[in-house]
Amino acid sequence: MSGEPRLQLKDKISRLPESPGVYKFKDAAGTIIYIGKAKALKKRVQSYFSRYLDAKTQALVARIADVEYLSVSTESQAQILEASLIKENRPQYNIDLKDDKSFPWVRITNERIPLVSICRNKKAGRGKNDTAAYFGPYTNAALLRQAFKVMRRIFGFRSCGILPKQPCLYYRLGLCPAPCAGKISAARYREIIREIEMFLDFRQEELIAKLTEAMDQSAQKQRFEEAGRFRDQINSLSAVWSEPSARKSADELEDLRKLLGLPGLPERIEAFDISNISGTSATGSMVSFFRGIPDKNNYRRFRIKTVAGINDYDMMREVVRRRYRRLIDEKRLFPDLVLIDGGRQHLEAVKDELRKLGVTFPLAGIAKDRENIYTADRKYPVHLPFDTPALNLIRRIRDEAHRFAITYHRLLRKKKQLE
Repeated sequence: MSGEPRLQLKDKISRLPESPGVYKFKDAAGTIIYIGKAKALKKRVQSYFSRYLDAKTQALVARIADVEYLSVSTESQAQILEASLIKENRPQYNIDLKDDKSFPWVRITNERIPLVSICRNKKAGRGKNDTAAYFGPYTNAALLRQAFKVMRRIFGFRSCGILPKQPCLYYRLGLCPAPCAGKISAARYREIIREIEMFLDFRQEELIAKLTEAMDQSAQKQRFEEAGRFRDQINSLSAVWSEPSARKSADELEDLRKLLGLPGLPERIEAFDISNISGTSATGSMVSFFRGIPDKNNYRRFRIKTVAGINDYDMMREVVRRRYRRLIDEKRLFPDLVLIDGGRQHLEAVKDELRKLGVTFPLAGIAKDRENIYTADRKYPVHLPFDTPALNLIRRIRDEAHRFAITYHRLLRKKKQLE
């Protein structure tokens, strides 16, 4: 890639935050080719475009057409998220990382009272009968040990190679629930292990929802001490995941409210994107963000059913119609803001479709070329400065909707090829 696209990429990189996080390099086809973590995203990504690179890195950089990022609060969180995303996406240029036996892993055994530990060699010396679950690899052992301590403080788990008959020091320190001595049932301990796996997979919304439900059930049954432990876990996880990202998200939402003249804070934002190649396997996606954070339990995918050929406007109409017709039928709440990947014409198409449904709520569209923001009640677009918190939030939501749509589109194409 050279010329104008390369300049646009460098401009995008120059606007990356200095916070910890994970970056994803994509090629011209939108495929993720490398995932990495950083203590300071902007500084780390810019380093790939310096003069002094080894041959492998030069080959990677030559294929980079786009970059996405996810901000987190600490470098140790970035470490966990990086490993989870590599496991999920298996990028081409992370192949050495995936296969290198020297990097540490988190190992959770498959037994009645699972053991949680850090190991260096995945399945080494255990043969083909090893049924343990592995999370990683992690490129920084020190950061992994930090995250391991946090995880143990929040959840507590067994680390003894041989189960003792009496509770050990870790039980007295509150770092192990002592399933060996019957202080906790094997079934409840396995629930804790599932929660640890969610933590390692960075499924924070799902985990918080699970713990909140368990807390409510315990309180209803008047098991208040148990409910208190769930509450403490929720508070600890929220502190780990939200600071300072919660303050940052709140600032972005307030900035967006002011700049778009919204009636209230847009806590729930739903964003739509369409993906198709020459009109084939056309799909739509909807992502949902709550308080600036992805709410993946409320993501939705749509296979286009009523539109033939290439017509993004009618495809967007169909997806929006199906989404909000369902909310009407189920008597559910509407979002505070709907974001459309497109300009004025896309926005007018959606506005018209909502009018037919008899509903109204704030709409905004973001055009790909100059990232102008279009709203339903303004004649001219809003052009936000590159470093505006509101624009950073809109970009993040738009990019996530695009990623989600592309992923589903590729899945349908693969199915079609197999058929």
